[in-house]
Amino acid sequence: MTEKKIRTIEELGEFGLIDHLTSGISIKQESTHTGIGDDAAVIDHGTYYQVVTTDLLLEGVHFDLVYTPLKHLGYKAVVVNLSDVYAMNAAPRQITVSLGISGKFSVEALEEFYEGVNLACERFGVDLVGGDTSASVTGLLVSLTALGTAKKEELALRSGAKAKQLICVTGDLGAAYMGLKILEREKQLHAADPEFQPELQGYDYVLERFLKPEPRVDVLLALKEAGITPGAMIDISDGLSSELLHICKASGIGCQVYDERIPIADETKEAAEEFQMEPLVAALHGGEDYELLFTVPLSDYDKVSAIPGLSVIGNMTEEDGKALLVGNDGNAILLQAQGWNAYSPEK
Repeated sequence: MTEKKIRTIEELGEFGLIDHLTSGISIKQESTHTGIGDDAAVIDHGTYYQVVTTDLLLEGVHFDLVYTPLKHLGYKAVVVNLSDVYAMNAAPRQITVSLGISGKFSVEALEEFYEGVNLACERFGVDLVGGDTSASVTGLLVSLTALGTAKKEELALRSGAKAKQLICVTGDLGAAYMGLKILEREKQLHAADPEFQPELQGYDYVLERFLKPEPRVDVLLALKEAGITPGAMIDISDGLSSELLHICKASGIGCQVYDERIPIADETKEAAEEFQMEPLVAALHGGEDYELLFTVPLSDYDKVSAIPGLSVIGNMTEEDGKALLVGNDGNAILLQAQGWNAYSPEK
């Protein structure tokens, strides 16, 4: 008898694992419009859609309390969920927060975490309506669920891209990753010499982009005012290359983006130089920028070009699933998903 091969999770990777475990799941409810595979699930309530998304954050995997203040963590935990709601072109309404708490945390520490949660709720007009708490053997576990609503004609799915549509991105990319690299460097230096004092002056921009990201509701409002409804949309949490491939896969078409059009802040370029890193690598694969990547019809070029903070970086193509990066010399290479992978052996 042939012995069955036991596969490791690392072999499949995060998204391969999700595809594998959910491949046999069928939709049973008529109200389930969109299930697994987008930034959020979509429930049809007749006159409107409700979107639902959940994130799990683990100490030592998704955050490091050596350099992450608990107030920042609370704020960021909410924001990364709201970003998924906004990526559906929906408005967030409520959140729930669940915590697994080890004995090392005091009541005052948790109060600090909830200060950040409440700040995000106030800023983006959402209600904290529930959750759960449990003891944890070690560290802190944070699980958030966000709920939102969307008008049926405005919902944006990853599968909504069409050939020849323009590819747009908000803000600039790679800053959050460079902020993380700087914090990790200073942590290692301090571990090697306890007398060492971290030097963080001059890195304000990239550090804030990592520790306190902001969802791009401002751009969504500008798009609505301009009468533009995105074809496909996704938030950039795992890196530009990964998100482009998600849209290509879901929409069944390809894309091409131009390296010179990818927006990268000067502060990001300067930080990358310190690490002898190509800034474009941080922009393509770094992740945690929580900017929006979306497509619009070619006819909307003048409208999107007039919106501050938006860059047109390429277009969708007919080629099924093929994502290309075009250089200044006109040569193109295939984009690979090299962003965050929770099951990488380096994590």
